[in-house]
Amino acid sequence: MLAEVKADPRLRTMPIVIFSISRAGRDVVRSYELGASSFVSKPGNLHNFVSAVESISAFWFGCAYLMRKEDK
Repeated sequence: MLAEVKADPRLRTMPIVIFSISRAGRDVVRSYELGASSFVSKPGNLHNFVSAVESISAFWFGCAYLMRKEDK
């Protein structure tokens, strides 16, 4: 799916966060090779899961400058 999104000119600039149970180096490397913006391993408990999602949201929607249609 990631490769398809990154191959679409209308979607390729959209940040993609891989949120996976995997911690395998090959999965991390492959995600970045295919154009992932970041790779986050899912925590094992609900409190940490919610905290991770909040951190991802705070970064991508609060700190990162995202390209808008009018920026192109």
